[in-house]
Amino acid sequence: MSVTALIADVAVNAPLRTLYSYRVPESLAAVAEVGVRVLVPFGRRTIVGVVVRRYQGDDTDLKEVRECLDDVPLLDAQLLRTLRWAADYYHYPLGQVIKNALPGGLMKATKRTAIATEKQYCRINPERLPAGKRQQQILSWIEAQGGADATQIRSEFPAPTTVLNRLVELGCLELGEKERLRDPFLAEPLPADTDLILNDSQNHALVQVTEQISSGQFHSFLLQGVTGSGKTEVYLRAVAECLQQGRQALILVPEISLTPQLVSRFRARFEPLGEQIATLHSGLSAGERYDAWRSIVRGDVNIVIGARSAVFAPLPRPGLIIVDEEHDTSYKQGEGFRYHARDLALVRGRQQQCPVVLGSATPSMATSYRCEQGKCTLLSLPDRVHAGALPTVELVDLRTEPLRGLLAESLIEAINLVLEQRRQVLLLLNRRGFAPYLLCTDCGTSFHCPNCEITLTYHQRQRRLICHYCDYHDQIPERCPACQGEGIFPQGAGTERLEEELTELFPHARIARMDRDTTRTKGSHQKIVKGMMEEQVDILVGTQMIAKGHDFPKVALVGVLGADSLLNLPDFRSAERSFALLTQVAGRAGRATGGGRVFIQTFHPEHAALTCAAAQDVDAFYQHELPFRRELGYPPCGHLVNLIFSGNTADQVNNAALRFGRRLLTLAEEVEILGPSPCPLTRLRGKYRYQILLKSSTRPPLRDLLVNMEAVVAELPRQVAIHIDIDPLDMF
Repeated sequence: MSVTALIADVAVNAPLRTLYSYRVPESLAAVAEVGVRVLVPFGRRTIVGVVVRRYQGDDTDLKEVRECLDDVPLLDAQLLRTLRWAADYYHYPLGQVIKNALPGGLMKATKRTAIATEKQYCRINPERLPAGKRQQQILSWIEAQGGADATQIRSEFPAPTTVLNRLVELGCLELGEKERLRDPFLAEPLPADTDLILNDSQNHALVQVTEQISSGQFHSFLLQGVTGSGKTEVYLRAVAECLQQGRQALILVPEISLTPQLVSRFRARFEPLGEQIATLHSGLSAGERYDAWRSIVRGDVNIVIGARSAVFAPLPRPGLIIVDEEHDTSYKQGEGFRYHARDLALVRGRQQQCPVVLGSATPSMATSYRCEQGKCTLLSLPDRVHAGALPTVELVDLRTEPLRGLLAESLIEAINLVLEQRRQVLLLLNRRGFAPYLLCTDCGTSFHCPNCEITLTYHQRQRRLICHYCDYHDQIPERCPACQGEGIFPQGAGTERLEEELTELFPHARIARMDRDTTRTKGSHQKIVKGMMEEQVDILVGTQMIAKGHDFPKVALVGVLGADSLLNLPDFRSAERSFALLTQVAGRAGRATGGGRVFIQTFHPEHAALTCAAAQDVDAFYQHELPFRRELGYPPCGHLVNLIFSGNTADQVNNAALRFGRRLLTLAEEVEILGPSPCPLTRLRGKYRYQILLKSSTRPPLRDLLVNMEAVVAELPRQVAIHIDIDPLDMF
């Protein structure tokens, strides 16, 4: 006779798309809830999983759950629903989707709670009253605080150790432990808020959004505003309305580096009102991320701000989701679980019935197309908030105007003029290091990464050759290994070389650089931003990091070097990316007083991406680009899936991809199969890579093919891995 028992379906931390069932012992029945992490036997190992379903079923020799790792669920039913949708859509194991959603380290087999406590936490014992005046003073203060740790008491009352010990002896104070949340803002002063008056366009946008917040229904908006049009103030007011209605707000930004500025604006507005703000991004320590997650789960936090992974924040009552700079490609995860945070924000808004606002000065083609199809409401902010003019943009034709080093003469003159006016300059060169490669001029030898099929970038300050993909590095050779010649010279230019040239051209200017090399350490990016805001920097050199969301009031001039390298990438989205980057960086000029000047150095001044960026004309670019996408069936007019095959041997990977492609031809209906062909970066981190691109005008045929090809995936050699990229943003 079968015996019924409590069964838990568990998503385990393993590359498997199957859920596994375990019997829940009576001792764990009360705590092994949906959303709780559990330790379960898996083969010869014990691994971590998350309970995604509980039910009564037949006990057919199922293995038992061994331990529960949480007192309360880390994932609620609504968030699990989103994660299951994501696992299905992106064709990725649910257990590993959950691993990506949770703070790092929580899906390991070791039980690590990472909860910090104050071990000397003092509480008043109201039954015992002290006699001494000093004792009464300290106790009154502790009572007013509702309890305090010993460190706080000592900072308020110098050297009170003896008094505290005596109070404990008398029974007036009780010592215990209290959980201490690690606060990333603890050392930062509360910034001042700015009281702004909305213009008509901002008011109209705010009314549209708040009406949807009040309705408690899903609706998507595109808040399209020129740079400096006051999108953030609309966000702040909409969030205030959301909080008034007892719901919570989630704000996504594309880069960790943008988080501090936006957080400062929100702290200034909401912390004086008693609202707690949490941040979620990889720049925080593991403990800070874990504490933020638990605060959100407990409902102590009503506003969450973070980068891509914050889309999984466990908010139980989301009333508004904002995706700032929605066009940014950083929202797409490039490896492993290759999700797009903007798209998941829309899914989550639909599932939890709350509006989603996508904000950008240069909307993605996908979002503009959604508006055209009536699936998203366009809210336009056509003017800068200070009623100042947009900057004038000049396309410097390098075919007729020679360069002095890396800069055109007209740009050098403009920089001199701005420095004389005691204003600031931004210069964009989207390439790190001193030079892209070293070359032996005697025999033509260049230096390549042994793990990747690319040249090593020359970093002069470190005196190293570095691969920007796998971080391999090598010393600078004194002689060419091929011909023993000494004519080894850097070719091309990066931000480090530009910084050196500027020091020679403008010896009295204070110059700073913002790129991945100068912002590696915690707080380094914020230090550079602070230097700009406090006018301690005259010229800021950087990669695309300087184009994203920064508001530097004193910047009067922006220069763009190497614009053509952006346009000539082998990717159908290269024009879109170039237009967005150039328009965004141009918008850093003249934000406080209006106007400003922008110089874009190019050999192709007639290119549509450049002419539209110079005119700051988003609609013109969209209308120019869309027919090309429609004719070729590329997104947003079609849908893509990229299948990437990788392994240690080129022939084995190529042959496996060829066989796989032939099998797909027998399964595909209404799907165009392109390839297999070598990836543009054929060898990366020691692996040879080939790809097959699947293309269809609608999603269902692609979905059917992905389901049907699972048996073909199982036939791949063990030495060849396949990575499935749904809605890929690049083919590299």
